[in-house]
Amino acid sequence: MKYNCLNILRWTEAQLKYTYDVSLQEATAQELHEALGQAVMMAISDHWNDSKRARMHERKAYYISAEYLIGRLVYSNLYNLGILDEMKKLFAERGVDLAILEDVEDAALGNGGLGRLAACFLDSAASCNLPLSGYGLRYRFGLFKQSFDANGSQCESADDWSKYGDPWSYRRYNHTVKVKFPDHTVLAVPYDVPIIGYGTDNINTLRLWQCEAEEELDFNAFNDQDYLRALTQKNKAEDITRVLYPNDSTWEGKRLRIKQQYVLSSASLQDMMRTYKKAHGEDYSHFADFYAVQLNDTHPAMSIPELIRLLMQEGMDFEQSLSVAQRTFSYTNHTVMGEALEKWDLDLLRSVVPEIVDIILRIDEKLKREHPGLFIVRDNTAHMANLSVYVSTYVNGVAEIHSQILKDDLFKDWYAVYPERFQNKTNGVTPRRWLGLCNPELTQMIKYRIGTDFLKDLDRLSKLKPMIDDDMVRQFNAIKRQKKEQLCKVIAQKEGITLNPDFIFDVQVKRLHEYKRQLLNALSIVDIYFRIKDGSLTDFYPTAFIFGAKSAPGYGRAKAIIRYINRIAKMINNDPAVADKLKVVFVQNYNCSYAEHIIPAADISEQISPAGTEASGTGNMKLMLNGAVTLGTMDGANVEIVREAGLENEYIFGHTVEQLNAARDSYYARGIYDINDRLRKAINTLVDGTVPTDDAQRELYASLLDGASWHKADHYFLLLDYASYMETKLRANRDYADHLSFGRKCLLNIASGAKFSSDRTIRQYAREIWHIEPTQY
Repeated sequence: MKYNCLNILRWTEAQLKYTYDVSLQEATAQELHEALGQAVMMAISDHWNDSKRARMHERKAYYISAEYLIGRLVYSNLYNLGILDEMKKLFAERGVDLAILEDVEDAALGNGGLGRLAACFLDSAASCNLPLSGYGLRYRFGLFKQSFDANGSQCESADDWSKYGDPWSYRRYNHTVKVKFPDHTVLAVPYDVPIIGYGTDNINTLRLWQCEAEEELDFNAFNDQDYLRALTQKNKAEDITRVLYPNDSTWEGKRLRIKQQYVLSSASLQDMMRTYKKAHGEDYSHFADFYAVQLNDTHPAMSIPELIRLLMQEGMDFEQSLSVAQRTFSYTNHTVMGEALEKWDLDLLRSVVPEIVDIILRIDEKLKREHPGLFIVRDNTAHMANLSVYVSTYVNGVAEIHSQILKDDLFKDWYAVYPERFQNKTNGVTPRRWLGLCNPELTQMIKYRIGTDFLKDLDRLSKLKPMIDDDMVRQFNAIKRQKKEQLCKVIAQKEGITLNPDFIFDVQVKRLHEYKRQLLNALSIVDIYFRIKDGSLTDFYPTAFIFGAKSAPGYGRAKAIIRYINRIAKMINNDPAVADKLKVVFVQNYNCSYAEHIIPAADISEQISPAGTEASGTGNMKLMLNGAVTLGTMDGANVEIVREAGLENEYIFGHTVEQLNAARDSYYARGIYDINDRLRKAINTLVDGTVPTDDAQRELYASLLDGASWHKADHYFLLLDYASYMETKLRANRDYADHLSFGRKCLLNIASGAKFSSDRTIRQYAREIWHIEPTQY
């Protein structure tokens, strides 16, 4: 459908006048965003309702995720509706630049790849007309806002993302459900977010639950002037959805996490059972014939015993209920990291959800009767990943190498018993947001070359390959420089650092974790700095190293790495001797909107985790799709990127999974430190005063060389991979000097990127796991 943009503009003006008593020209960015959002919501309401009614009686899929990193929606929604350019023109004619909406907050309801993947999947399902709805939590505050103090330390502040309003959701109070705990009952109130398909009339739904109290005010306590007690129930309820991933270092913190997960699970399943009953009646034995539910990692694993509990409440026996649950759920594993595979102490779990514990124990008893070598409960601990594998139809990893590790290692015993359950679904990213919207210049170049809108059929990118010639490379290089110029303006404004767009932009943007090895990158930069200074590195092409990452607030080593990188950045950026060769910037508060500026400007994409640790990655795909070469290990989806684009068009280094496993027991990090003078000098900057040193950096130094009580030295093999990494990094740097040859590599990455569309991934889920069909429009 072609939407009437002039009507949307008029409705926006009316909303501004009615709500804020301002004109279009007088409105702040936040006021304009609120009014425009409400106008668009009115425009799409009929199609949204039509899309829901069209799926009333057909088989549907539901995605339950603790995170949805949806970011700022205004541009992407207008883009998917096909009206962004026209709306920009209409507003410009009235003296308003829609670029002011860059000041609007992101909806940061996620932490990293898992949450952004969930958002990409919803976009793709809507664009592919697939009946997929999402369930999540409407956190009052997102992850957190990040800034750096004078010492380079990360500082966190509340991310009040909705303080100016949230025009992109409707409160559906009539679908509120109750979730009961031993000490109180909360209301889970749904807020519906439209997921607008690209190039279709289809609009899917993300339903987010917000916890509220049954009675917000104890009037008698208030009347007695006991104001704290008067608000106890309100605070206890609202705390559940107040913050994404609250600190769980204490017993009470863990109980709050469990409450979050149970609300997500119970509210979503109660909602599904309501809609099932409305469409199909009260015989829930056919529930799995109409509903397929995907568990996005183990956060929503409590959905399994909760569905069994709800079905038993409706009159089914335990065996029937377990059978329905097993046919309903499938489970996506996102990590091989043991600390991220959720395990709950049963006493702790029982203090919050006692009925759920009873059901988990019954499931465990049945499993142990069938397969004595397998378990869900051991040492008074519930292993939620094992529960998810047992009571699922399918289990999938998110890249080929990751899925193989699940079968060979993490779930080896389970795979031996249930081989038919295990699948691979390599991740993808939506090309609408991560190419069309963030890089319109490159999108137009590609459209001109292949003659069609390829953003719903990324396979067409392969048609570029025979067309790549010097003229196309020059055009691509000009676009890349334009994106660098745009990023330079953003960084100058936000960080106060001036970058040269003629430099190589070497980018590492992702969550800060030791296994991501931002420290490896930092040590190499220090090494390069020293070599430039002493004259031993003479053919180094000027480079800006750009970092973006947040550390979990309680993750001391990760925060020490951030502080160290900021300190070496200050040292390097203030040294006039290298000003024409080297810059380092760690951007603050890296989020979706910042990524939309950084990713199109990148020349080199650093994907440097040790082989076998990164499940897949999606940043690597976004960077590839925008024409960056990968500097990385054979880890996660890097393996498939290399296969698609060719080893000669990437920069691969380091040990393989097999080599690391073979070296693990005998690995001696100090031996490498002792014989590699340059590496030793770089590592010593953690403690020798070259940059300001503190206890956390000294501990970081010790973890590399001496280890800790819970793991050996250099657990993530920075020193083992260092020589290969440095050689490969400098080779990429030298190759860049031949702009035509390097640009050709970049274009071949773009032309080989079709596999990494989330449209392909979501169609595979639909066909091979959920067994759902597109709705015809």
